[in-house]
Amino acid sequence: MKRKILYITGTRADYGLMRSVLWEMEKNPDIDLELIVTGMHLMKEFGMTVNDIEKDGFKFNEIDATFKEDNKLSMVKFIGEFIKSLSKVILKINPDIILLLGDRSEMLGGAIVGAYLNIPTAHLHGGEITSTVDEYARHAITKLVNIHLPATGKSAERIIKMGENPNNVFVVGAPGLDPILSEKLLNPDEISLTYNLNLSEPIILVVQHPVTLESKNAEFQARETLDAIVELEKQTIILYPNADAGGRKIIETIKKYENYPFINTYKNIPSIEYLSLMNIASVIVGNSSSGIIEAPSFKLPAVNIGSRQDGREQALNVINVDYDKNNIKKAILKAIYNEEFKKIVEKCENPYGNGKTGKKVVDILSNIKLSDELMNKKLNL
Repeated sequence: MKRKILYITGTRADYGLMRSVLWEMEKNPDIDLELIVTGMHLMKEFGMTVNDIEKDGFKFNEIDATFKEDNKLSMVKFIGEFIKSLSKVILKINPDIILLLGDRSEMLGGAIVGAYLNIPTAHLHGGEITSTVDEYARHAITKLVNIHLPATGKSAERIIKMGENPNNVFVVGAPGLDPILSEKLLNPDEISLTYNLNLSEPIILVVQHPVTLESKNAEFQARETLDAIVELEKQTIILYPNADAGGRKIIETIKKYENYPFINTYKNIPSIEYLSLMNIASVIVGNSSSGIIEAPSFKLPAVNIGSRQDGREQALNVINVDYDKNNIKKAILKAIYNEEFKKIVEKCENPYGNGKTGKKVVDILSNIKLSDELMNKKLNL
């Protein structure tokens, strides 16, 4: 019999990272794949990215839980609404394994529901260090799930130190690297034409999300970045942030800068187009994990701003700065023009794997024994 795997997705970010893995599952004759789609995917102000999933042709179920307001309480309410709805839907789908990625609230909700309904759960990108409430959620998910699929050896070590059974920890790399190394990206001329970019001039890609425990400062933090961009007057693509507390404040701030002729803003950019933009960009600026995880594979400098990625394993492409316009500006100029730094970036190695995560995940989830031993978790200390 086919093994039914249910993947939960709540944002364009996690879906983009997992898309290649999901395709590997879809074409495997031993797997019956189904998706739960919720959160930002169903919000017009963030691009209604459920349409991208529909175009890809995956079988999915919608759970209409969204972030109603731009504050922390809305995030709490979302988790409650999502768990309540998810428990009903999962009983109907009856999956063999629930698959989760990262540290977002819908993933935490999936881990909770799986644990209490005694359904095996698997988690990608566990054991990593970031910051704020994301840190709590990621490690809480680790303690709830049964199968661990960390991206690096260091992450695996942390998971085992948390008392998890080493026999259920499998290093698979980062799924976001799979399409970079295996899928055909748009050629530079095509992607530059689509986004009206001049390949002979520097291109800046900006992706800055709110930091949950710093949400009151979201407007200031975004303004420091955008003021640096304005002073540089380089062609810039700005992608809207996620829907966490403070996200709408960042969007309001971005809208004040949209009239500059060298700035173009987007609610959403399809995954392959986003990777194709990374391929031609001179630097990625902000606090997105893509600057840490995917950018090294493109030999792309990343200006990482603030605390959101604190503690995460980094390659030599990253320049860390605080929320200060002048420091951000200096870092961008270094990334674009400093020949010594550019030589370092050209030689940097990506600590997050070799782009074969999908095949590894499919092999593990197709063959792992779903036993009482797997489900009966105990501290392994």
